[in-house]
Amino acid sequence: MLSWLNLHIDTISLLWLLPVCFMFHDFEEILTVESWAGKYGSRVEAALPKYMSTMYRSTMRMTTRAFAMDVLFVYILIVTVTVLAVFFSFYWLYLAVLAVFLLHVFTHLGQSIYLKLYTPGVVTAVLVALPYSLYAFYRLLEAETVSFADIGWSLLLLLCLAPPAVWGLMKSRMRRNQG
Repeated sequence: MLSWLNLHIDTISLLWLLPVCFMFHDFEEILTVESWAGKYGSRVEAALPKYMSTMYRSTMRMTTRAFAMDVLFVYILIVTVTVLAVFFSFYWLYLAVLAVFLLHVFTHLGQSIYLKLYTPGVVTAVLVALPYSLYAFYRLLEAETVSFADIGWSLLLLLCLAPPAVWGLMKSRMRRNQG
């Protein structure tokens, strides 16, 4: 299977598959998040520790449109880092985003297991995000497009950039919900 994929997917196509896979995954979330939150929101808030319940309250009250706006922002970011990787061979941001995409799979799985129910995005997280992310890391390393050091630097970059990005996203959600 890997040899077939390696033969039929060149590196440039592999890189451009990240925005494509992201959208497949997020379409599942966009299409289900508002109705799911309406149905299970109070159950989810009750199941979370108090400090997490407060933080996720804005997420549980999101409309499809508001969620799609967040997805658009992230999609623009993903396309930007893909352009940097494809046209300028700058991979650190791409690898950081790819790592988030891979780790995001486990948040979906963890939520579904903890809540003992389907959560928006869990199906495509397992069937699209997980295999693509693992294959992309394997392939970029195998082709020596990136090194383990590049991955390490990208993870360090991620540790610096993720907290302010998540904080900004949560503040934006809270502002939208208050307005």
